[in-house]
Amino acid sequence: MNQPVHPSRILVVDDHADIRDPLAAYLRRHDLDVLTAADAACARTLLRQHQVDLVVLDIMLPGEDGLSLCRHLASTTATPVILLTAMADQADRVAGLEMGADDYVVKPFDPRELVARIKGMLRRLGQLGRAAGNWRAPRSYSFAHWTLDMDRRELRDANGEPVALSGAEFRLLSVLVERAGTVLSRDELLDLTRDGDVQNFDRSIDSQVSRLRKKLESDPRKPRLLKTSWGDGYVFTADVKALAS
Repeated sequence: MNQPVHPSRILVVDDHADIRDPLAAYLRRHDLDVLTAADAACARTLLRQHQVDLVVLDIMLPGEDGLSLCRHLASTTATPVILLTAMADQADRVAGLEMGADDYVVKPFDPRELVARIKGMLRRLGQLGRAAGNWRAPRSYSFAHWTLDMDRRELRDANGEPVALSGAEFRLLSVLVERAGTVLSRDELLDLTRDGDVQNFDRSIDSQVSRLRKKLESDPRKPRLLKTSWGDGYVFTADVKALAS
């Protein structure tokens, strides 16, 4: 018997009802299940109550701002985040990416572009494939005492407990694991971890490496798995084994 098709669920967080509600209606017309929140507190409640596949998050929110909520999501979940920002300055965009955001759209935006970015990201993360029932055999890798499940986007420790990775951290770790032993420059890592049209920066790679070391290494100041190749970039030195599907 075929499994029922469940649309991907999107959480739209924006305090302006004249943006939030029309956007939600537009996304629903494109076969997406949409929840809405006017502030971070409401968003946190919905995230506890529902499984959410992607968050569209305005930076400028009353009370807790979008960057703070983005940081919380990146540190506790693997849920991808697309920031809505009125800030065109590069430094502000870098700040969002360093907080763990996966992409950003500058206001005013074309909703067609946002839908394309959402569906592109979900497709890359496997959400659309799972909704359509196109299951693939899981791909997993083991290294040191860690297991990285590529399809579930999940890092597990020696006890099988999941360790939260942001979308950007997962992409970087996936690239490193699949190219273990190869020195990769910052430019190469930027290209290999680029998500759609979002522009990454050298600083974002360094920040992601620092966050991964804190999660992977027993002593992040003396890394044994993710090492710096001075003047060249980074190299993942762990002995990586592909696990049987």
